[in-house]
Amino acid sequence: MSVQTEIEQKLTKALNPAYLAVINESHMHNVPPGSESHFKVVVVSADFAGKMPVKRHQLIYCLLAEEVQHKIHALALHTYTPDEWKKQAESAPDSPNCANKR
Repeated sequence: MSVQTEIEQKLTKALNPAYLAVINESHMHNVPPGSESHFKVVVVSADFAGKMPVKRHQLIYCLLAEEVQHKIHALALHTYTPDEWKKQAESAPDSPNCANKR
């Protein structure tokens, strides 16, 4: 199973997201083709209500502990409640280009 699929399945099971995007951004970095090491995750879940962003991120890091420890080099998290997502025009910020990309 791909790392991307593992992330999607774990977050879907734990957070019942209204929206989930797991984007492999490894190609934007100086890694071999086909790598699964750099991800951007956008999660919209009612479970985030009342939680500060740091608590949301800690929850996701806990859920993805195995992947973060052994498989993922970088993880960009964008976490929203459904209301925040609407105010955000249902979009997350673009990731910056890697300075070390050849």
